[in-house]
Amino acid sequence: MASTRGGSGPDPGSRGLLLLSFSVVLAGLCRGNSVERKIYIPLNKTSPCVRLLNATHQIGCQSSISGDTGVIHVVEKEEDLQWVLTDGPNPPYMVLLEGKLFVRDVMEKLKGRTNRIAGLAVTLAKPSSISSFSPSVQCPNDGFGIYSNSYGSEFAHCKQTLWNELGNGLAYEDFSFPIFLLEDENETKVIKQCYQDHNLGQNGSAPSFPLCAMQLFSHMHAVISTATCMRRSFIQSTFSINPEIVCDPLSDYNVWSMLKPINTSGALEPNDRVVVAATRLDSRSFFWNVAPGAESAVASFVAQLAAAEALHKVPDVTTLPRNVMFVFFQGETFDYIGSSRMVYDMENGNFPVRLENIDSFVELGQVALRTSQDLWMHTDPMSQKNESVKNQVEDLLVTLEKSGVGVPELVLRRQNQSQALPPSSLQRFLRARNISGVVLADHSGSFHNRYYESIYDTAENINVTYPEWQSPEEDLNFVTDTAKALANVATVLARALYQLAGGTNSSDSIQADPQTVTRLLYGFLIRANNSWFQSILRQDLRSYLDDGPLQHYIAVSSPTNTTYVVQYALANLTGKVTNLTREQCQDPSKVPNESKDFYEYSWVQGPLNFNKTERLPRCVRSTVRLARALSPAFELSQWGSTEYSTWAESRWKDIQARIFLIASKELEFITLIVGFGILVFSLVVTYCINAKADVLFVAPREPGAVSY
Repeated sequence: MASTRGGSGPDPGSRGLLLLSFSVVLAGLCRGNSVERKIYIPLNKTSPCVRLLNATHQIGCQSSISGDTGVIHVVEKEEDLQWVLTDGPNPPYMVLLEGKLFVRDVMEKLKGRTNRIAGLAVTLAKPSSISSFSPSVQCPNDGFGIYSNSYGSEFAHCKQTLWNELGNGLAYEDFSFPIFLLEDENETKVIKQCYQDHNLGQNGSAPSFPLCAMQLFSHMHAVISTATCMRRSFIQSTFSINPEIVCDPLSDYNVWSMLKPINTSGALEPNDRVVVAATRLDSRSFFWNVAPGAESAVASFVAQLAAAEALHKVPDVTTLPRNVMFVFFQGETFDYIGSSRMVYDMENGNFPVRLENIDSFVELGQVALRTSQDLWMHTDPMSQKNESVKNQVEDLLVTLEKSGVGVPELVLRRQNQSQALPPSSLQRFLRARNISGVVLADHSGSFHNRYYESIYDTAENINVTYPEWQSPEEDLNFVTDTAKALANVATVLARALYQLAGGTNSSDSIQADPQTVTRLLYGFLIRANNSWFQSILRQDLRSYLDDGPLQHYIAVSSPTNTTYVVQYALANLTGKVTNLTREQCQDPSKVPNESKDFYEYSWVQGPLNFNKTERLPRCVRSTVRLARALSPAFELSQWGSTEYSTWAESRWKDIQARIFLIASKELEFITLIVGFGILVFSLVVTYCINAKADVLFVAPREPGAVSY
């Protein structure tokens, strides 16, 4: 029997090879990210166009599953398109499009040459440089209001009035390439500098490699329609252990409150009468979650918040014969999601107020009063064919006119009775029941809003501006002319609601506070993260306040930032500060004379103390609540419904944009061949070394080793 000491463990050569391999892997893990940073420049302030779906089709944009890459070409005037569409020798191109050229004619040209277009990056233009831009359709929510081919056919499909006459419909088109919005001017400058350094040829000749390129990732999982994507998601959820959901219905919450508390665990009696004051919360644009909605939504819900505050201050509101319900609907942009759900719940006994309890309905449409001080009263001609409803509508109009007499800065005007209602939540209620209702708006015919549902419907659009020398805190409390105008609208609304609810005293003392209006406008349109918004929210909701304006897209994760802020703003403006402790506020059931059936309780951060060092938290009791704003089509699994909204949003894995330099195809091919040759050579060398390992790696005998 023979043995050799030292031959039983790994030889030194093997140990060295293992150590070297481990070092290489470790170095790769530690330094790989830094190599990526040297190659790519990420674009962090971008917003993509995403895919949305309804019962019949898909709209929006998407990239390929691995992202789309193209050579950057800057298009500053329409003539620059020729290089992209025909002349350029290095397609596909990633077009950097000036915001003023983001119009339908240009987009149609790009859409028709998808083999040469990898994607689009749109710069954010100044609203003052664009006379008008609305990517929405000319007849918003067509087919989901009260008018149809079988009822009011003369008003259906906006036959008499194109409400959004400037709409180009871009947001409802389907694009097969990714489109991103560049929100940061500095990032736009970096891209243009890269383009100038690498992509501009000399004397009109083609540029030489390397070229500056851009890569956009925005692959969408859902396709075809809501019915298709929901069916696929349902099958996945039913049969898969790890289901992959491909789309989600657009949904959020409506915000509502009562002037006088009601028992929400039950229902109102049939003879209880309620006056409804309504408006919408949401807006949208071509790009995901960029929805400033200053004129299309913010101005109206800010005015209604101020009206609610003014009405709650009236001493005798608790004795009024009729109640008042303030409602802020979510998802109205997408075929009346919020209002159709509330009507559905009222009809099916899932809401404490029933349709038969509604006495009258007053809605604020677009009321920014940007071009004049005229406030038009729109009514429905079809329901007024009923003589009783016609008389009730007449009383409603007279009440509004009387309420406006004491506000000389505002002129209320009657609309032609043969004109249809503009797009409004009232239409969904009229589909279910004939009620007396009116929509207040600053336009008699087509919208005055030049930027309806676009990225340019910002504070600047409704003339909300501040002196440059002021601090943010001074801006917060600076009363603008727009705030004064909206306070007048709120005053008229509050006085009218008081009289409609049966108030007999003079309403002249009811006055909306311009200070409240200006704070709300500043918070929603300029800077959400301000001292007042911080004081009215719960501590755990502070992250919902951004340093910029809030966006008002309904989305799929709810409640959204806007919903929360409106909920707590309404609670603080109309509620009462109690002396309850934090524990009692979170569970008031054990406190005498307190009930969660009648009230909601919120423990908010409160204002700063005298020394401005810490906040004074408090418990606010109010009647403000949330109600689900999910289309009944998804409750009923009727994904192809034409009665209810069916809008859904596709899911995605990654949204990303970056720029880098690319080599020519020839160099890439040579690099590939050389790399493949090195791989083959290394495999051959490895094989030869392995075959002769017993000769090349003989372990030396240790001294004293003896063989027998």
